[in-house]
Amino acid sequence: MQQQDIHNFLHRFFISNECNIIENSSGHIVVQLTIEMDKLLMNRPFYWHYVEKTGGAPNPMRLTFITDHSKTPEGIRGETIHFGSPRLHQIFQVTKKMAANIRMYEQINSTQKVALQPWLVLNTKISYMCDRKKDLFLSLGLNLINGVVVDQIQKKLFKKQLTPKIPDYCFTLSPLIKPMSGVKRIENIITQMINSDDHTWAREAEIRWEQDLELLDHFYEELEEKPESYHVEKAALEEQYRPRIKVEIVNSGLFYLTQQAI
Repeated sequence: MQQQDIHNFLHRFFISNECNIIENSSGHIVVQLTIEMDKLLMNRPFYWHYVEKTGGAPNPMRLTFITDHSKTPEGIRGETIHFGSPRLHQIFQVTKKMAANIRMYEQINSTQKVALQPWLVLNTKISYMCDRKKDLFLSLGLNLINGVVVDQIQKKLFKKQLTPKIPDYCFTLSPLIKPMSGVKRIENIITQMINSDDHTWAREAEIRWEQDLELLDHFYEELEEKPESYHVEKAALEEQYRPRIKVEIVNSGLFYLTQQAI
């Protein structure tokens, strides 16, 4: 996930959750949190308990995120955010928690009726894990009218103006494919992709696993009854080397778009 992708994701995330974007350069973003978003991100329950008990004026926090120091205007101070940073992980978790409620519409300025087609979008992370790890990010969109699947749809959505409220003179088409059925279709596509992938990495991990097991057995070979430490080390080797693949939904949602949008 590149820094520009992270910047775009943050911008879309806060806009989608009705937070005001105060500043937005190619290297930083300043956002005024809503009360709900402050409660989700800032971990200050005692403050909000006090405000609600006393009837005081709420004061949600304003955050500055630095996504690229080389492109940030001089004098800007804020929280550096990158893939793997705790804050980005926290936002991913909040997004996942709220994913079922995400519904966005393409912003259309029209005086005539415009039909918007429903798209189911799933952003997923595929982790190939052994003693090494590789993450692959997929952004798949399924048109719930005609069944068309588009890869890397999130990049296309970044270029669109989206709003959480349906624009005037727009109406939505009812999906012919139910969202849960759509999720199954996308899951099948991901499964097929994984099955057709090159799994040399897994076989190589198993070879390294066997080599380390041989060393472990050699170290304890003179003992007829293996001590607890042997079984602990053997289990640790399995945890370290055993090839496994984990698929995780980072976020998802329904997007209503014009026919020519994608």
